[in-house]
Amino acid sequence: MTTQNTTNGTNGGTPGTAPAHTPIEPGILYFGTPVVLLSTENEDGSANLAPMSSAFWLGWRAMLGLGARSQTARNLLRTGECVLNLPDDSLAAAVDALALTTGRDPVPDGKWKRGYRFHKDKFARAGLTAVPSLTVRPPRAGQCPVAMEAVVEATHPLADDDPEQRGGIVVFEVRVQRVLVHDAIRMPGTRDRIDPDRWRPLVMSFQELYGLGGRLRESRLASIPEDMYRGPDIARSHAAGVTTVRP
Repeated sequence: MTTQNTTNGTNGGTPGTAPAHTPIEPGILYFGTPVVLLSTENEDGSANLAPMSSAFWLGWRAMLGLGARSQTARNLLRTGECVLNLPDDSLAAAVDALALTTGRDPVPDGKWKRGYRFHKDKFARAGLTAVPSLTVRPPRAGQCPVAMEAVVEATHPLADDDPEQRGGIVVFEVRVQRVLVHDAIRMPGTRDRIDPDRWRPLVMSFQELYGLGGRLRESRLASIPEDMYRGPDIARSHAAGVTTVRP
């Protein structure tokens, strides 16, 4: 294995020597994303709650990467509904209580070998409260400061080009219908904005849980008013009615 020195421009274009890059082959590439507790509805009408971090957002759409054989993926394919609950850094213990658990019975071989075990009531195991949702059947996690009720709009196979991986991972494109937050993280004096200094998301980085540090500096990107990003999915969400709450 060899390393290569590279140079880049710093200090307004003045050439400088950068640290060398070394080729490595990590088993995972989780460089740090917010934790999501994804609630879905099981076949018998009970709720499943699964921690995941392979998620990103664009507008009011989110992409969720899940193992195709997981109970969450099966529920999403069957019902097309979910809630994306975002825990803050005070809920690390609750999230960790769900680690190595699955709502799938029997446990798939791959998960069993990694130490996963079946647990029926995930909300109780995490010590979280199931709150009825407004537009979908799966409940929200009451202690999570952010909950986004969503519906599946499309599914995309991942690594479908590789026979060894084909069918193992599916990416769900979901459209958010409601965003519900605790007032404690809202920006004072605004109706629809989250205060980034009050919102402290729980972050997964290489299987470990972290919180955020303080703001490093004011961002020039933040000079763009948030309303300029409002897309048509927000207006579309207004048509989503109140769902029938399970008895």
